[in-house]
Amino acid sequence: MFNGRGCILNSNDALSVHWEYLPFAELDAEKLFAILFERQTVFVLEQQCIYPDIDAKDKQAMHLIGWTMSQEIEPHVAAYLRILPPGASFEESSIGRVLVSDRARGHGLGDALMRQGLKHLSADYPHIDVRISAQSYLEKFYSTLGFKTISEIYDEDGIPHIDMLLKAKDLQQFSFS
Repeated sequence: MFNGRGCILNSNDALSVHWEYLPFAELDAEKLFAILFERQTVFVLEQQCIYPDIDAKDKQAMHLIGWTMSQEIEPHVAAYLRILPPGASFEESSIGRVLVSDRARGHGLGDALMRQGLKHLSADYPHIDVRISAQSYLEKFYSTLGFKTISEIYDEDGIPHIDMLLKAKDLQQFSFS
């Protein structure tokens, strides 16, 4: 069960994840390094996209980190996203930098990560819509969470994207209660 700052998610294939939800100021050097390392690995190296991943929005964001918990390996970032307040990227609140690390894929963490993020948005901004700039190939995935496509496909850093919106009334289904 979720206790506000973290929880353990046990899946059928023995991947355990501890969730942390922290403002930038509470990210120590080790946590920040782990997040930025994984973001660079996924967004710059895997997707071969040269762009300034680190930006001023990181300081405004809440950071949701899913740490793997295993006796065999040291904890690492398995899943991550950042939540931005209204006005930081869009008029609405937003989610960005969504990732699941290569070694944690195939365990349903993308869905678990987004659901945790939406629970936090429901608590932090219960009456505000959520807008995302999604890679277009993930449109169907985000639509399963209630997001609706609100733009045509556009290019962002060489990758096709679409804007999607989740209405505040639909956000309520993701509350912690």
